[in-house]
Amino acid sequence: MYAMQYEIALPADYDMAVIRQRIAAKGPLLDDFPGLALKAYLVRERGADGSPVNEYAPFYLWASTDAMGRFLWGGGGFQAICGSFGRPRVRHWTGVACARGPARAVTPCTATRETSPLPPAVDPAAAVDRARRALSQRARRPDVYATAVAIDPSDWELVHFTVWAGAAPKAAGTRYRVLHLSSPELDLIAEPAFDRARRSGCTGAAA
Repeated sequence: MYAMQYEIALPADYDMAVIRQRIAAKGPLLDDFPGLALKAYLVRERGADGSPVNEYAPFYLWASTDAMGRFLWGGGGFQAICGSFGRPRVRHWTGVACARGPARAVTPCTATRETSPLPPAVDPAAAVDRARRALSQRARRPDVYATAVAIDPSDWELVHFTVWAGAAPKAAGTRYRVLHLSSPELDLIAEPAFDRARRSGCTGAAA
């Protein structure tokens, strides 16, 4: 698994209806993209949900790095973004774990991204182990569609990404609206949270 995101900052007076129309037209084009586990078409709107900015910031989980390359430079769709907005910086993280949540049958409407730096004094192995346990707990929440954790070993940063069936928790990092979700190969990288809980002997819901 590989995680990826680019953030396109938009003017404060930008008509976000343009982005909604773009996503409505182009979002379904990746619904069957080979090697794509999940793409969440995310926006932040100035004045909504506490956001100070307008932004288009899609987040990807790739089941195949070949597919990620095909998207970015192989004619798979990224050129359209560059043509409309210029070429954005693409952030990427190596995948640690991903899980489906109980709300997998519900159309998601929000998402969150939380980043956690790992200072030099922090043992990456211990940090990743804690992140895996936190992921397992979050994946059992009834309002979670899917959740993932990944790491950037160049800047030593963990990212926790979650797609929610309802309103995203206010304390869960940067919050986004999900305008479309493509998840053609999510089941290749994720397993249902309850199945994993039974195999490990865990029971009960997370706090």
